[in-house]
Amino acid sequence: MKKLPKNDEEWKKKLTPEQYLVLREKGTESAFTGKYWNTKDKGMYHCVGCGAKLFSSDTKFDSGTGWPSFDKSLPGTVNFISDNNLGIQRTEVVCAKCKSHLGHIFNDGPTKTGKRYCINSCSINLENKS
Repeated sequence: MKKLPKNDEEWKKKLTPEQYLVLREKGTESAFTGKYWNTKDKGMYHCVGCGAKLFSSDTKFDSGTGWPSFDKSLPGTVNFISDNNLGIQRTEVVCAKCKSHLGHIFNDGPTKTGKRYCINSCSINLENKS
């Protein structure tokens, strides 16, 4: 795995402006605009920031929210941070390896896990199964 950027300038060189806004500044892409919100392709979703495997396509579901949604992450790949930025209690999901912002997790998922990882498309990359 390649060396991680050490500072903001290195991150800006590695990421697109939208990716930088989301991954490093905790932004959110617009609903129904991201590359993966409606994708049903099979494979493994990786962190754009560092390449770490995060989610299997087998855990992806249509939440109707306009962002890719998963009911679980791969063990040990993400961390959770309390987020009160909008005046409401949410839980941020970050990559365990590079600490990049991925999205948020909610307890309203329709599967047996009861979880909905609401993830920005620009923070992940799908490697298709071949």
